[in-house]
Amino acid sequence: MAQHQPIRKATPPSGSDIPDKLYFRIGEVAKLCDVPAYVLRFWESEFPQLKPHKGGTGQRLYRRRDVEMALRVKELLYNEGYTIPGARQVFKAELKQKGPQLALTIDNGPANVDTRQLRKLQKDLRDLHTLLSKPAARPAVHSIRQTRTQSNPRRTPEKLFDLPPLPENNKR
Repeated sequence: MAQHQPIRKATPPSGSDIPDKLYFRIGEVAKLCDVPAYVLRFWESEFPQLKPHKGGTGQRLYRRRDVEMALRVKELLYNEGYTIPGARQVFKAELKQKGPQLALTIDNGPANVDTRQLRKLQKDLRDLHTLLSKPAARPAVHSIRQTRTQSNPRRTPEKLFDLPPLPENNKR
């Protein structure tokens, strides 16, 4: 009887197995991940994190982080048994955890807190709030045209150019 090979491989390639290169072509990445190239192209459409650059000829050029992402996708789908939507959720959860977090507590106790700085900051924030809460004062609206006054009568073509009036033609 023929022996069956396991569907899932026991040891996925690690990040240290990736050669030290600037760019990888899709065939190289396919060999590193041990999947066909069309699978990588499909993953690109399903996972926005996997975005290789395309060169001038349109060929996909994967960077090291793209290769690592492809290996991570393969691990989630093939080894850990996630579905594609499940793997997307794993990436979203990882992204939320990696976000910058501010420390809410002070390690060395309140002795290190400069209360003067905090009060000044609080006063500055109140001043800013007061400034932003005031209604905006509108500047006076100026008309584009000047209003006509006695000193500025309506101009006729003769007055525009200070021309003498045209002589009248008297026909007999």
